[in-house]
Amino acid sequence: MKTAPPEHSAPTDAAQRKAVAPVICYPVSGLPRPDLAPFRAARDGWTKISETLAPARDAACFDVPAGHFFRITSVEGSQVGDLNLWNAHDLTERFYSGKTRALHGTHLSTGDKMWSSFPHLRPMALITDDSLDWYGFDSFGGSVHDVIGTRCDPYTHNLLAGGQYHHCCHSNLTRALADHTGLSLAKAEPHVHDVLNVFMCTGFTRDTGQYFMKASPVRPGDYLEFFAEIDLLGGLSACPGGDCSSEHSSDTAACHPLLIEVFKPAQAPAGWQPPPVNGYDRSHGR
Repeated sequence: MKTAPPEHSAPTDAAQRKAVAPVICYPVSGLPRPDLAPFRAARDGWTKISETLAPARDAACFDVPAGHFFRITSVEGSQVGDLNLWNAHDLTERFYSGKTRALHGTHLSTGDKMWSSFPHLRPMALITDDSLDWYGFDSFGGSVHDVIGTRCDPYTHNLLAGGQYHHCCHSNLTRALADHTGLSLAKAEPHVHDVLNVFMCTGFTRDTGQYFMKASPVRPGDYLEFFAEIDLLGGLSACPGGDCSSEHSSDTAACHPLLIEVFKPAQAPAGWQPPPVNGYDRSHGR
């Protein structure tokens, strides 16, 4: 954090250096925005094939076949959730929040994709609807559905506050993945990864550049909807911080479950094909 007085005096051209205009790191002109019309049309006549409840201060796993939709909904009260996605047939292919952030920005919404890890780097899911898209960015620089935060975890909690807290999202997702796959906790834990913070309202402070959270604007009935581009195994933790208005590792915050519904469309969206793995030829060097 650059909050302490600098130890070095500014050079004579300091203002000129600071005035250099920024350049977008990953121009996405070669990554066209998807046409959402076929996906929205595919919702007509869809059939719900499953629903899963992620209990308050706990997590649940769920399966979504390629070409199906899934929707995460607030059902009882203001609540944020931490979402992991894996290839249902290969847990080593998983959601890559950092690359997704580099491509789409700090917060996701309708039309953005969730990209998978190397060497696959392909879209795992497309966000097709977001009932909180009206929020945009507030005066603090906050917005919802971030790919900034890592997930609340017991290691950082112990580092900063001490104690052995077992309902952090990292722990919840580990237990849910172990239960769903039959893996031991020790083997499941390395597969838990940085998340999409569904419904969480976050940003960076302008003076210190610190990651902040504030009360989520989510209310019962709000949802975030996705289209699965590959066969997915999902994991969702209903964060023990509730709406994350004050803390995110807590046994006292008001917490609520989150509902995950999976829908099968009557037919695939027109023109959609499952994405191939990234075409980079690794034989030329890694």
